[in-house]
Amino acid sequence: MARLVECVPNFSEGRNRAVIDAIADAVRSVADVKLLDVDPGADTNRTVYTFVGPPDAVSDAALKAARKAHELIDMAKHHGAHPRMGAMDVCPIVPVSDVTMDECVEISRALGRRIAAELDLPVYFYEYAATSEVRRSLANIRAGEYEALERKLQDPAWAPDAGPARFDPKFGAPVVGAREFLIAYNVNLNTRDRRLANEIALNIRENGRVARDAAGQPILDEHGRQVKKPGRLRAVRAIGWYIDQYRQAQVSINLINYKTTPLHVVFETVREEAGTLGLIVTGSELVGLMPLQPLLDAGKFYLRKQGKSAGVPEREVVEIAIRSLGLDQLAPFDADKKVIDYQFRARGPLVSMAVDRFVDEVSSESPAPGGGSVAALAGGLAAGLTAMVANLTVGKKGYEAAWDELSDLAERAQALKDRLVRAVDEDTEAFNAAMAAMRMPKGTPEERAARDAALEAGYQQAAAVPLATARACLEAIDLAHLVAAKGNRTSASDAGVAALMGRAGVEGAVLNVLINLGSVKDEPFTRACRAETDELGLQAAARADEVLGLVRAAFA
Repeated sequence: MARLVECVPNFSEGRNRAVIDAIADAVRSVADVKLLDVDPGADTNRTVYTFVGPPDAVSDAALKAARKAHELIDMAKHHGAHPRMGAMDVCPIVPVSDVTMDECVEISRALGRRIAAELDLPVYFYEYAATSEVRRSLANIRAGEYEALERKLQDPAWAPDAGPARFDPKFGAPVVGAREFLIAYNVNLNTRDRRLANEIALNIRENGRVARDAAGQPILDEHGRQVKKPGRLRAVRAIGWYIDQYRQAQVSINLINYKTTPLHVVFETVREEAGTLGLIVTGSELVGLMPLQPLLDAGKFYLRKQGKSAGVPEREVVEIAIRSLGLDQLAPFDADKKVIDYQFRARGPLVSMAVDRFVDEVSSESPAPGGGSVAALAGGLAAGLTAMVANLTVGKKGYEAAWDELSDLAERAQALKDRLVRAVDEDTEAFNAAMAAMRMPKGTPEERAARDAALEAGYQQAAAVPLATARACLEAIDLAHLVAAKGNRTSASDAGVAALMGRAGVEGAVLNVLINLGSVKDEPFTRACRAETDELGLQAAARADEVLGLVRAAFA
């Protein structure tokens, strides 16, 4: 997966289209960042921007947007219905894929320090990036809003986390932090009765409802405050409403942390609560976009519920999730448009080819794609065959003891297959980079030095990519060994072919490492690579032979 984060900054301008567009253009100006949404509100006088990309690019886009706000927004003249403290009021960094919350904390704090240094502003950190518990809440930091900021900055207890403790009347102060992804999600009911939908919402949402005594009166605590009866699901906010366009009621949900309460758990809990009221859940609706992971978690949950292996191709897992959650009841659900990860995932030109076109390309006079790409493809096929044998075993009588283990193995094999398929193009890209370095100018000593450095880096990378391929192919042989030993005996031959393809992948990749090492000048790098390739070749031969022994025994 690509490393992706989302940024959802709120700016204190929702009426002046020129300012709104200028900030949007600042975000768009950063390569690799996609601006997904611009949502202005005239009454709130506030615009919410949503953009996604690699962490460094997103940070650059947020900084550019802050600069533009610093140039164009004057908080001394700002009035609106929404609480606010700065021209860029709040700027959360949200993990989307292959980025941890701890990393988002560091990304957000580094961004806050950049804003403070470049624009000479006080900056506060909130949520997961907060430096103290009292600053975790945005409401606490923003108490008193812009009008109280000058006084707040004079209080040592409210010294900013970055930048000067000095009031900037034109900008105010931004609040930067890290939080989890919020999924806006509605569950559809076979009723028009909003009250029934709201009853379900009260039962599931974390905040629950007011506790009442036998007479129906609110229960109060020792301070006279109403006591709440918590709902069933943490990190869930919900209300019930009726949508005339759909002619049905919905439980409208903000899932503020899908890692705490998975999407499918929300859906199943609503279904349980609906059943107690004599209602039926007819489907659900995603508002906006979402990360891939909640759909993968849901798809695997429903596959396992059917007694099937969850180790099927990713797109099949996503399709199962869409059907099981009824995400396409109200409108077609296009995963390529609704899943953030898919907007950044481009298939390589080689693996996008039809098989015959790929073979034709290999057979042409061009040196790439060559043996390294073919070795990676061999490894991908090995992992794919292994997943197939595992999936043909799960659910079959006589193999019950191995179902759980082989379902897990199938998931590992699918991930390995995807990694090796990506390596088909990565190997050719590494080769092409080395060739590009060779074409660099060498007319002056400086040019020659730059060319030599680029060549060394290029050839090291051209060796490192097939070395990673060889390691992955050896892993594919190990997985083939497991399915040969415990998998469906009628598919034993497939396990054997998987081992042979894995061995071909290891030895083919090793040859590509060795040929590129001939151009590498770094002797410690070269020695380490040669030692590892020797060991990989020996292990591949031995382990493949073990698999073939198991396979032939199955034929006896």
